[in-house]
Amino acid sequence: MGVTTFKGGVHPYDGKDLAKDQAIVELKPQGLMVYPLSQHIGAPAKPLVAKGDTVLVGQKIAEAGGFISSPVICSVSGTVKAIEKRLTAGGAMVDAIVVENDQAYNAIEGFGQERDYTKLSRDEIVNIVKEAGIVGLGGAGFPTSVKLMPKDPDKIDYFLVNGAECEPYLTSDYRDMMETPEKIIGGLKVVLSIFPKAKGVICIEDNKPEAIKLLTEKAQGESNIEVVSLKTKYPQGGERQLIFAVTGRKINSSMLPADAGCIVDNADTMVSIYEAVCESKPLVRKIVTVTGDAVAKPGNFKVPLGMSYQEIVDQAGGFSKDPEKIICGGPMMGIPLFKLEVPVAKNSSSILALAHDQVSNEPTTACISCGRCVEACPENLIPTMLMKASLNKDTAKYASLDGMECIECGCCTYVCPAKRPLTQGFKQMKRLVNAERRAQAEKAKAEAAKETKSTEEVKK
Repeated sequence: MGVTTFKGGVHPYDGKDLAKDQAIVELKPQGLMVYPLSQHIGAPAKPLVAKGDTVLVGQKIAEAGGFISSPVICSVSGTVKAIEKRLTAGGAMVDAIVVENDQAYNAIEGFGQERDYTKLSRDEIVNIVKEAGIVGLGGAGFPTSVKLMPKDPDKIDYFLVNGAECEPYLTSDYRDMMETPEKIIGGLKVVLSIFPKAKGVICIEDNKPEAIKLLTEKAQGESNIEVVSLKTKYPQGGERQLIFAVTGRKINSSMLPADAGCIVDNADTMVSIYEAVCESKPLVRKIVTVTGDAVAKPGNFKVPLGMSYQEIVDQAGGFSKDPEKIICGGPMMGIPLFKLEVPVAKNSSSILALAHDQVSNEPTTACISCGRCVEACPENLIPTMLMKASLNKDTAKYASLDGMECIECGCCTYVCPAKRPLTQGFKQMKRLVNAERRAQAEKAKAEAAKETKSTEEVKK
């Protein structure tokens, strides 16, 4: 495999020089810790503790609420102060467990104990990953244990480690690759042990030559692990784009990567798998990049889950100037933050503070039919037509134009000379279409139940 890529995409200013050479620094929280019960795809977790309970580092304080769900693990020791609604970075008020940190960091028995994964069965490894609360740490938050249980494990022939980190400004995965390459490879060896027919591929964009060189050196002697250099282009780290770039296989919104014989996990997820399986450490931390031209000292920080964004910024050195815009994540797919009093969750990646909000300060004008959005779209969609359907709230037309295949990467909005909010419109339309489909499914279900009941009454 050589340098490879996909059709479409864009080349935004990456901003990575601000923080990429800053080693990870561990921060200790001082204030209250907040653990949202919804910080993963799927059903919210269910609390296992009550107000007044004493908790420890590594203790499961909420259990998975269903098959597609994930437990929540406490990252400090202390006392449960409340279970109440709290604001999250996504802007939603969700149920959360609030813990007063006693600063002692007393841990559960066995926390940090070494374990030999080669002596564990497939089911034991999957259960450890599940109970550790591990989800995709690249942002999606899909429960990792579910990925490790495909319908037909023997058909998985590629396990892709996503080290592309194509989102501008973010450098946490890069620092992981530079500072803990052995754990990334170790985590990959753990998962490959339960997919013996699969090849492990560590995928890194070619703007990170030092990481490519280091991981290639560390992977020497591993016959079923390869490091692949990918062309630097956004959104190279998108799951569909990564799979196509490395394997040539295509998936769509109705498919899972496993349907194409692939499993994809983020580089830091590999570190978390290694720590959970081989070091008996459940997921209690996140590597967060604090960066942007409004940040006094951009850097990368290892923080406990539940720590306040405000406290992270304060300990990181604060702002050098008042930011016009603060984003949770990167500029392409991140979420604007209106306040920093929100907790770090499993899907947190970055606090990006910009002195100038370029997007909101530029006026929107009419479409000039230049076609740049069509050329940039990595999913080969026609954003101009999708936007027309979006403006008309025509869900049938939007769906017929394959609008549900939009991955919300923001490429179309980025290249649009008219500065039209294309991605925002597509997000809204996808929600509308999904809501209509759910309503139709519920109606069909109710009608089927009614028909069944009528049939049974006739038989009586």
